Amino acid sequence: MVVMRGEPSCPKCGGRVRAPGLFSDSWQCAAHGTVHPLQPVVPPSVEALGVVVHRAQVPVWMPWPLPVGWLFTGVACAGDDRSGGRATAVACSGPGPLGGPGELLLIAEELGVGLGSRYAGIDGPDPGPRLSVGKPPNAKVLAAGRPTPMWQVHGAPADRAVFAGEARGLWLWAIAWPEQSGLLMYDELVLTDLREAGAEVDLLPCGALSPRILS
Repeated sequence: MVVMRGEPSCPKCGGRVRAPGLFSDSWQCAAHGTVHPLQPVVPPSVEALGVVVHRAQVPVWMPWPLPVGWLFTGVACAGDDRSGGRATAVACSGPGPLGGPGELLLIAEELGVGLGSRYAGIDGPDPGPRLSVGKPPNAKVLAAGRPTPMWQVHGAPADRAVFAGEARGLWLWAIAWPEQSGLLMYDELVLTDLREAGAEVDLLPCGALSPRILS
């Protein structure tokens, strides 16, 4: 059973998690064992983003500047006050490259957390087995000033485009809806780690909460 967004949940399946207690010093999912809990998602705002940025032990990636007409539409974080954020997800929404609405989710996570796979709609915690890393990358982004190759993730549902690569020694996922919005990835998207951004983030345009980040 998937829990409401007001409770911590498993980043891999969305199920209930048991808080640390007498018999365990970690969060536990009945299906996946020890996990970093996905914290409740709140409506997008500069303040909500700041809470995640302050807690994060991994990058908080965002296209910066945002593509024309795009808005920040949500942020999620897996981890607790003790361990800090071990995975982050930032949602942005705007006009798609071929018309109509588009959505983009950027996830940074440590090995094994499983949040990116959940949003990508694939099994297994990490994308490695589904990447053709022996072949040329399908796309490149500029992540914190570094050219970062991205490969398409095989086996994802047909309604989305899923790319993954490695930035700063951690997984970087880019998931776009609908599938045609993946064309954004061929424009050498510039990503900023918001932990290093300046005061201009206070002017970030915010939209309505994306349902994608709740899925």
